[in-house]
Amino acid sequence: MTVDSPPATAEAEPVRLPAWRRWPIHATFVGVYVVLACYLFSGLWAGILSHGDGYLTTSSQDQYDWEWFFAVTARALTHGDNLLLSTLQGHPLGVNMMANTAMFGLSIPLAPVTLIFGPTITWALVLTLGMAASAGCWYWLMVRHLGISPVPAAIGAAFAGFAPPIVSHANAHPNLAVFFVLPLIIGQLLKMRTGEHRIRNGVILGLLVTYQLFLGEEALLMAALGIAVFAVAYAVVRPRDAWASARQLLPGIGISLAVFVPLVAYPLWFQFAGPQSYDSLQHGNYGNDLAALVTFPSRALAGDHPTALAYAYPTEENSFFGWPLVIVFLVVAVLVWRVLAARALVLTTLAITVLSLGATVAVHGHDTGIPMPWAILGHLPLFESMLDSRLTMICVPTIGILLAVATDLMLARTNRIKVVWSIALAAALVPIFPIPLLATTHAPTPAFFSQGIWRQYVPAGKKLPVIITVPTPEPTDMRAAHWQIEAGLGFALPEGYFVGPWDGTRQGSYGPAPRPTTELLRRVRDSGQVAIITDQDRLNAQQDFAYWGADLVVLPPYENDAALQKTIEQLLGPGRTAGGVVFWKVRVV
Repeated sequence: MTVDSPPATAEAEPVRLPAWRRWPIHATFVGVYVVLACYLFSGLWAGILSHGDGYLTTSSQDQYDWEWFFAVTARALTHGDNLLLSTLQGHPLGVNMMANTAMFGLSIPLAPVTLIFGPTITWALVLTLGMAASAGCWYWLMVRHLGISPVPAAIGAAFAGFAPPIVSHANAHPNLAVFFVLPLIIGQLLKMRTGEHRIRNGVILGLLVTYQLFLGEEALLMAALGIAVFAVAYAVVRPRDAWASARQLLPGIGISLAVFVPLVAYPLWFQFAGPQSYDSLQHGNYGNDLAALVTFPSRALAGDHPTALAYAYPTEENSFFGWPLVIVFLVVAVLVWRVLAARALVLTTLAITVLSLGATVAVHGHDTGIPMPWAILGHLPLFESMLDSRLTMICVPTIGILLAVATDLMLARTNRIKVVWSIALAAALVPIFPIPLLATTHAPTPAFFSQGIWRQYVPAGKKLPVIITVPTPEPTDMRAAHWQIEAGLGFALPEGYFVGPWDGTRQGSYGPAPRPTTELLRRVRDSGQVAIITDQDRLNAQQDFAYWGADLVVLPPYENDAALQKTIEQLLGPGRTAGGVVFWKVRVV
């Protein structure tokens, strides 16, 4: 039970085991989290272990992109390249890695794994061990700093680590599923409330926040928002204690900033002012539909994929707690209301949920036009680049902690109350228990790339040849990035799937503005009709190939590839065939 709990009756007070006898219990629960994570990604690991390959189906193109980040980071470390900028994609301007989700906090230490076993193994390890570690660290926070008994803490931490929004993002966004540093940051803040060891605790906090920045800036921003809202809520319910805590915290926070700022100053400058940086990334109003809060997620025991899809894409099911849990949460709010810190958590959860609804309230897809606070907050710096629907991810640990506190309280009551509470808890959590994520394998890599045939046709001695795959890589098709990895990252690709400035502006966008030849070939791909090439098209192609520094144009087996081949032949003449592709050497005039 938390330090702010009301006194329990003598009859109800549970027997506490000595600390040394709890370690087997703690280890057991952490082991359960590892098993649960392996179960969640069992399809991915089955493919890897049986075929040496695995791909999360619902990730769409995101797994290709993440593997590219892992592979490029490992290559940069071994080749002495700039970690913060890569021209292997988006050539010739490149990709600002700090302005994207390179996740250096794991991609750098796991670089040896990537180099030896490949980025797919790194991807699987980051997700599996990362989610298990997240649940384990939430458990540690609840037991060590919140004084919650092991069994209730284990239940709350399991929710915090594997709740529907986390599982949804685990399909494609490890930066929004791997949160093991956040409970450590919160634990450090709680330690600093005592005012003891200010320098040491401040330094540790600064290092933790720095590390989280290199794991995921969006998660760090959401955590900061959640902590700020909780601080306000706590000040409302217990102003005197909140003021006393603030006086103890501020000196330590100042020390942590003195550690944090020098460590991140240059990377953040590079992110916001370096090559291929941008000012903001506009998403529009993507707040949670009110109905989504009570809907079951698609990958759960009670999941209904068609219903869930009506409210969000499977990788953005940011609420989807299910109506039983919403009811139980309201009951929990009543049960824990006398616990002042828990009361502040209830208020935080409600406030963040309101913010997550976006600028206006939507119900069953109908925009009611009712204005909400996000209409103002969403225009502030940094927040304007966030998806407002993702804010409910802040509610995941708050709900998990509240479930743990309520369970701790109920287990100290009579047997009848214990049974009733256990049934209610099961009714809330069993329907949203996750089922394994769908998995398949990568699209086949043409032998032209996997067997290194391409090397015979690029200029000898050129440090970084440029190959134009047709159509060029884009957010809806990033297979070329996988072929590039299979080819040892030996050539550069134009365009691609990353966030960068749009067409010479400071507005962020997914992928660069397509060049005329790119648009031409994509129209052919989509229509299946051979283009009638004009002199302007030929001039555009010459200019585009010169801009890209192109050496080869490669047409792999593709939708409407016959029409694409005939179109390219009008630009470059007859193609040659090798390794399962048709290719053309480019001679820029």
